[in-house]
Order: sequence, then C-alpha cells, then structure tokens
Amino acid sequence: MSRLLPSRTRLPTAWSPSHLRTNPAYRHFASSQAGPSVSRSKARLAVFTIVGAWTAFGVYFIVKPSPSRAAPISSTLPLGPSHFTPVEITSSEPTSPNMKAITLKVPPNLIPPPTVLPPVFSIYIKDDDIQVERPYTPLEGIDADGNVKLWVKRYHGAEVSRWLHGKKVGERIEIRGPVRTWDWKDGVWDEIIMISGGTGITPFYQLLHSIFSPSNPKPIQTHLTLLHSSPDTPSLPPPHMLDQLHSYARDHPENLTVRLYVDTLDGTAQPNDTSLNIRRIGKSDIERCLVERGLKSAPPTWWQKLWGTRGKELPQKSVLFIVCGPDPMIAALAGPRSLQDIGRKESPVGGALGELGYSSKQVRKL
Repeated sequence: MSRLLPSRTRLPTAWSPSHLRTNPAYRHFASSQAGPSVSRSKARLAVFTIVGAWTAFGVYFIVKPSPSRAAPISSTLPLGPSHFTPVEITSSEPTSPNMKAITLKVPPNLIPPPTVLPPVFSIYIKDDDIQVERPYTPLEGIDADGNVKLWVKRYHGAEVSRWLHGKKVGERIEIRGPVRTWDWKDGVWDEIIMISGGTGITPFYQLLHSIFSPSNPKPIQTHLTLLHSSPDTPSLPPPHMLDQLHSYARDHPENLTVRLYVDTLDGTAQPNDTSLNIRRIGKSDIERCLVERGLKSAPPTWWQKLWGTRGKELPQKSVLFIVCGPDPMIAALAGPRSLQDIGRKESPVGGALGELGYSSKQVRKL
C-alpha cells in the first residue's frame, strides 16, 4: 500500500565497492606495489562497506512506512485509530488566503459511538501521493450525521496541508482516529488558562464545544480562560467560530473568559469586536488574567505603599496552563517545545510562565 518502499532506497554510488574499483580518485588504494598499501586498501574498503551497510539500514528505517500510515483501509469497520476510513469532502471554503474551513462526511454506518470520543481528540489524514499523515483537530467532534469540521492552514513546505487545500468537494480521502490529545476532567483544576496562536485554537475550541454546546448542559466546576492570538484580523478564526466563542462566554460567564489578540489590524476584514487587543500575548497579559481570577495579588496602590498595608489574602487555587500554537510563541510563553514534549504531563518550563514561577506540573504544551 505504501509508496515509500525500502527497495527504492539507493546508496550514493561513491560509497559502493564497485565505484571504488573504477573511480580513478580511489585507484591508489588498490596498488599492489607494497604489502602495507594492500592492507590499507582492504581496511578502507571494509570501512566503506560497513558504513554503506549501516547507511542502508538507517535509510530503511527512516523511509519505511510507520505502522500508523501503513494501517489497512476498511469500509466496513467504524472509524478507529488502527485503520483508515474513506470519507468524502462535502465543503471546502477559504476563510483567508492560507486558511480553509473543510467539512468531511463519515458514512453513517461507520460513525463511532459518542461514548468512544474523548473531549479533545484529533484525526489523522493521509496524503495518498506521498503516503504521509498529519493530525487535525475536528472543531466540533463528529456529529450525529458524521460531519467533521476542520480549520486548516496551508503552511509553506507542508505537503499534507497543501494536498488537502487542493482537494475538491466530492473527492474522497482517508482518515483514522479518534486519537486522544489531552485528558479533560472537570474539577481537577480550579482554573485552566488556554493560550493559543493561529490554528492552535482548534483543540480548545473542540473542548469548549464539548462542554458548552446545548447538547451538554451539565454545569462544570472549573473556570476556563482562552487567550488567542493571530497575526492580523483576516487570520482570526472565521466569524462562525468567533460568534460561538463569544456566545459561550456570554452564556457562561462564571465558567469562561475569552480574549482575542492580533499583532496588527492590517487587512480589510475587521471583526466586530471592540475588545480586540492589538499586541502579542505576553507576560503582562498572563499576569492580568491571574489577578482577575484571584490567582495573584494586584500590584500595591500608592496608598498601600504609603501606609504599608497589605492586600487581602487570596484563596488557594490550582491552575493549569495549556499552550498550543507556533513554536516561537510556545517558546516565548512556556519555553521551547520538542516532539517529546507534545502532550507530556511534565516538560521543562521557560519563557513568561517560567519567569512567573510555574512548574512543569502546571504547564502543558500541545
């Protein structure tokens, strides 16, 4: 099934023994004028042979299909993480020059039961041309009709997103999942502060939809704060996403706060949001959020400084930060992220959150 077969691997000809025999640049290694020279030539030939063998061995394990993308295709089993399911593209609408809102349709008989869908999960989409898969987060999970809504950015040099942007309505692609992204449990944390950039908002949007959608009216104990940043106003989430976020925050003020940030107002599209912050999310924005949520004392007023009075005692609250977005943003706010850090319960914390004294037990990088 995979097109990246180990048999296609070719070692550079300059490393092959036959090349060593015919290339003038290496002929002096085969001189028979002296015993030591012959020994040296044999030793060097052996080294080249060993290096070549290990190179072929390494290339095989780099190029060979991983168990995930080499998973079988099934048109009869419900959608699952261990096999690919053919689905149809039913909608593909640009939301900005590099963004598209794409809807997939899972066949009715292949829709997994709601009980197996985690609150935050991704699906993997496979590019049939190069046999590579990438994870994408369904904005609203998988609904009863099998609709899977995605918000996809086309990145420079990212083959799967380019391939997906080029697909037309009516075409079929293969997906597998759900694959759990993060474990949400109400009440474990008093406060969860989610910080996102670009399409990094998608797992947070999915979580908020699963909590606050009319189909799940159960009240929760945890308060959630979403701080989202985009480069400019045209790159903000599309209007239907922003409207839904503001609706959730308006209907559940005791459980949700939403703030939007843009680097610049460049572009013709201006959101109807007077609370839009024109700057990048930084340490001061996090501190403001902490003060508002009673997690940090406000700076003393001049009156308190004059009289030496102290602010009121704050209640003890547990807080979790989850950061998802471009690597430079994550590095600035929570420290650099490696592939091993993604989704880990504990990874080194730096950036603004490190300066504020938060530990790896309180920060997740998605």
